[in-house]
Amino acid sequence: MTIDERLDRLTERHEALTQSVELLTTSIHEQSQQIAQNSQQIHEVMEAAARLLHIAQIHEQRLPG
Repeated sequence: MTIDERLDRLTERHEALTQSVELLTTSIHEQSQQIAQNSQQIHEVMEAAARLLHIAQIHEQRLPG
C-alpha cells in the first residue's frame, strides 16, 4: 500500500468519524431537550399531586370521626 493510498484511507476514516460525531452531537442535543421537557412535566405532575393531597386532607378533616 502506497503512502497516497494510506492517506486516502485515513481521510475516509476521518470523514466517517466526523459524520458520526455530528450525528451523536445532534442526538445528544435532542435528548437534552427532551429531558428538559420531561423534567418540567414531572414538576407539574408533582405540584398537581401535592394540591390533590392537600384537598384530600381538607376533606378528611371535614368527615365526622
